[in-house]
Amino acid sequence: MVDIDILRKMNRPEKIALTKHARERLAERAITIDDIVNGIDTGEVIKQYEDDKPLPSCLVLGLSVNNKYIHIVVSNDEEYIYIITAYYPDPQLWSDDFKTRKGR
Repeated sequence: MVDIDILRKMNRPEKIALTKHARERLAERAITIDDIVNGIDTGEVIKQYEDDKPLPSCLVLGLSVNNKYIHIVVSNDEEYIYIITAYYPDPQLWSDDFKTRKGR
């Protein structure tokens, strides 16, 4: 399982690694590394993906630097936080607290 406290201890730009997919999606969505850092600092794990490979990952709900809710899918090892993707949750797809997908 991914532990939010461990993520927070590691949460510095130089410890954040972006996959090619994440780099492309962040650019498309105008999400910055500062948004990611703030999202982890203010966030909570709302879903664990324990079977993900090569490392377990999780979905973090936090706030961007502009206080917008942001979802960040991350994994980590002892050296880095790996950003898989990040996005601003769509209110039409998510509950009011952005923790649960509608229709589930």
